[in-house]
Amino acid sequence: MTVTTTNTPTTTGWWRDSVIYQVYVRSFADGNGDGIGDLPGVRSRLRYLSELGVDAVWLTPFYASPQADHGYDVADYRAVDPLFGTLRDADALLRDAHAHGLRVIVDLVPNHTSEAHAWFVDALAGGPGSAARARYHFRPGRGADGELPPNDWQSVFGGRAWTRVPDGEWYLHLFAPEQPDLNWEHPEVHAEFEDVLRFWLDLGVDGFRVDVAHGLVKAEGLPDIGGGAGIELLGSAELPFFDQDGVHEIYRGWRRILDGYPGARIAVAEAWTPSPERTARYVRPDELHQAFNFHYLGTDWSASALREVIDASLAGAAGVGAPATWVLSNHDVHRHVTRYGDGETGLRRARAAALLTLALPGSVYVYQGEELGLPEVLDLPDEVLQDPRWERSGHTERGRDGCRVPLPWSGGRAPYGFGAPGSAPTWLPQPSAWAGLSVEAQWDDPASTLSLYRSALAIRRAHPDLGDGAELRWLPSPEGTLVFRRGEGPVCAVNLRAGSVRLPEYGPVLLASGELPGSGVLPGDTAVWYAVDGD
Repeated sequence: MTVTTTNTPTTTGWWRDSVIYQVYVRSFADGNGDGIGDLPGVRSRLRYLSELGVDAVWLTPFYASPQADHGYDVADYRAVDPLFGTLRDADALLRDAHAHGLRVIVDLVPNHTSEAHAWFVDALAGGPGSAARARYHFRPGRGADGELPPNDWQSVFGGRAWTRVPDGEWYLHLFAPEQPDLNWEHPEVHAEFEDVLRFWLDLGVDGFRVDVAHGLVKAEGLPDIGGGAGIELLGSAELPFFDQDGVHEIYRGWRRILDGYPGARIAVAEAWTPSPERTARYVRPDELHQAFNFHYLGTDWSASALREVIDASLAGAAGVGAPATWVLSNHDVHRHVTRYGDGETGLRRARAAALLTLALPGSVYVYQGEELGLPEVLDLPDEVLQDPRWERSGHTERGRDGCRVPLPWSGGRAPYGFGAPGSAPTWLPQPSAWAGLSVEAQWDDPASTLSLYRSALAIRRAHPDLGDGAELRWLPSPEGTLVFRRGEGPVCAVNLRAGSVRLPEYGPVLLASGELPGSGVLPGDTAVWYAVDGD
């Protein structure tokens, strides 16, 4: 049995049961009044994160960028974009976060650069066959005059994954055309990113979230998928541009760098794979430390489906000696309040899912605003949408802007304390209904979602059998429910049915996601943590 980690940046193995809070920087807090979140804004809210009870913060990209994909198109990996502050601001944020007992993980984007990156500018100028082009995937086209793309791959953002340049060659971009894919067969690419790792580790970051960690290596010869797009198969089938075995040698090299620094620095993979077993390959002892559990995130509100994915996730992680990780939402998917049914039903299920997730063995990621019960904003006006998917899909896919609307902090109307009084309007408009969901409105309300998260995080940290502390043991329960115990500690019971069920009286209630009508009765879409044997 291990001891639950404490909120201090010196604990060894801290990532095994940490709760890591994702900050989408441009939507978290505005420090300079321009309506866009920034590093000084994040720094101003560190006390909130510490008092919420999380262990670490993951910051989305703040590097120099034309912002074609909100920072995931990096022009300079060692510079802070003026939109978000300065390198001095980044240093101050790291120092203050550590003073608050919070670790900081930064996003790393190694699959592609911005088209404005010096390497790609040189590649366009160098012409076919040049050394500069070898760092990317440039190919002649097919057809009589090379007018057809080199293969049938499609972009994740819609449309083909190839763009033709004036001299006739095509370059690969699995995302937007402004994001050309790097060629990880080239030794200069390896050397560059190893140096980037060291740059930020020397500044004091505690780790990296590796964007598109599954995409760096492409199948030899860049073969056709056959039959068309294939993007709809992402995360459910083998694809020649994702989850190739060659990525693992890259991460073994990165692990050696991370292990060479004091303080248990880590890396977490954003890896969409066909199975939990494939995901587990990224967290073998000599590779990365964590991998996001997208199989769990994508599971419907179903007791049988959730139990299956929980069992598979735990088995896959145990097979390589790694902790499992759990996540309900992030900046790329609809918020789970909405995915679970929206409105009151969605919120009840989201609150229950929070207690289920925080009771599972391993580490948990919390996306900013989920602790407030924020829903997806589905009615953003067309003219404010900025996700590249909107344009690339011909205005048929609204994209991810609805989960990226700036947070409400205080006050009765927009911008809800997102910036100082008199600040510019937020970069995406906030709904009028969010006045009752702000941090200020929920902080002192014991029935609020924010209070539920604070209580759950406090119990989780204090109890040695939660977190990474003890194995999960399923207990008998009625159909449509999940009941399990962690070691000799609390019992977690979740009713995923619409109606109430009667359960054994396990012990006093530690925490419930909703109101309980009486002893032994668990209402629909509700979760409870029970203390057992005097816990």
